Amino acid sequence: MGKFYKRLLFLILFTGAISGAVIYFTLDINALPYLTAFRPWSLVVVALLWVVGMYFDGTRLLHLVRIAGHRITLLQAVQVIFSNYFLALLTPGATGGAVAQVMFLKRSGVPIGTAGVVVFIRTLMSILFLLLCLPFIFSFDPDLLPWISPQVLVAVSVLMLGSSALLIWFLRSGTSTLLLVKWTKRIKPVRRRKIFALYRDIRGAVFMMLASPVSMFRVFAESAASLVSLYSVVPIMFMGLGIDFAWNIVMGRMIFINILLYFAPTPGGSGIAEGGFVLLFGPLVPQGIVGILAVAWRIVQEYVPFIIGFYFAIKVFGRDYLMNEVK
Repeated sequence: MGKFYKRLLFLILFTGAISGAVIYFTLDINALPYLTAFRPWSLVVVALLWVVGMYFDGTRLLHLVRIAGHRITLLQAVQVIFSNYFLALLTPGATGGAVAQVMFLKRSGVPIGTAGVVVFIRTLMSILFLLLCLPFIFSFDPDLLPWISPQVLVAVSVLMLGSSALLIWFLRSGTSTLLLVKWTKRIKPVRRRKIFALYRDIRGAVFMMLASPVSMFRVFAESAASLVSLYSVVPIMFMGLGIDFAWNIVMGRMIFINILLYFAPTPGGSGIAEGGFVLLFGPLVPQGIVGILAVAWRIVQEYVPFIIGFYFAIKVFGRDYLMNEVK
């Protein structure tokens, strides 16, 4: 069995074991009336929100590529998006997601250097939107991190945003290049080249964003629309089960958990996502069904896109190419 298939089999067994364990250790027989009272209309709304989320994810990539001076179709943009889900779940820390996006963009005629910058900005726009939401989340939900006062959390969030703006200004100046040259003077050439390659991508992304502020604001708005649509799947699931909840609290916790997943070391955040969901939403839903909701959320947000991404990857690149790419 090839390395690619071994990794795919491991992923299936790993995610299946996690899902099974989460449901087993959280399911309560007394919660079954909630499941039998499930409202089918919510499935339609979940599907619609999922489609809307993926659509805006595709259009923002389409517009980013246009800002960079190239053209791709919406279908090609969608392939890039789903390929991200596919390789992100197959690689530790979701590192393969960025590689997959660059692969598909290159296949669509975008130079590899430009593709790297586009992928970086796409990720940056998502993180920026989530960070902008943090001060509001901590203000409205003091029980999210009860051991830290809301005032401290809001102050830290504002400080993070201010530091991001300062970093952008610093990268725009020539001082950043001079300091990097001085700092890497004694580093081995191979490692130094990698550092400068990353620096060029980041600095190129900064200049690209500042060169087209109106277009970039549109991309930011599409990022927000995509993420809000996808995260709204969870409160709709709650409504489908007849659960009473505060919409802003649930959406705030969805944003918080997804920020954490950007830094999760496991493939696609598997394990951490389910555990974090149970921890954050356990107090908000009837006892005994939080595990089922966690698995349902992961199926909608990660596993369905993974399957679609697997199809596109095989169709576009072929099985042999993927077996060599996934190491």
